[in-house]
Amino acid sequence: MEHSEVIHIEHHQNKNEVRNVTIILSILTIIELVLGFWMMDMKEGSTARLATKITIIVLMLVKAYYIVGYFMHLKHELRNLIMTVAVPMLLFVWFIIAFLYDGNSFRNLRNNYDPHFKEQSTIKKTPTEHKPEHKESGHEEKKEMH
Repeated sequence: MEHSEVIHIEHHQNKNEVRNVTIILSILTIIELVLGFWMMDMKEGSTARLATKITIIVLMLVKAYYIVGYFMHLKHELRNLIMTVAVPMLLFVWFIIAFLYDGNSFRNLRNNYDPHFKEQSTIKKTPTEHKPEHKESGHEEKKEMH
């Protein structure tokens, strides 16, 4: 086999691989959209809605794998190079989850133990009656000053 034939075969395989990944990503995106629109009609807090959300998240992770693997060319790279990208990303996700959990805990503690800082969204407002204020006229104030 000549060198040019090998290059031609590899180029053809690469085009097919990119086409196949693009088709897979398109199908996954269409499935996510269908699930998202279907989820809009579901009752809030239902088990089916939660299962649909989890399914959409899994599909997003699969799409992220294909994008990173094929379009960022990490699928054919060394394991160490992949780990230099994957480990920091996982740590970043862990930081986000930890900060959200810590912030929610702080908010709950502040609302439970310091009523001065109670969130306005948790306080029930009662309708107040309109009370006209009685003001003295400016003329009477001038008399008092002399």
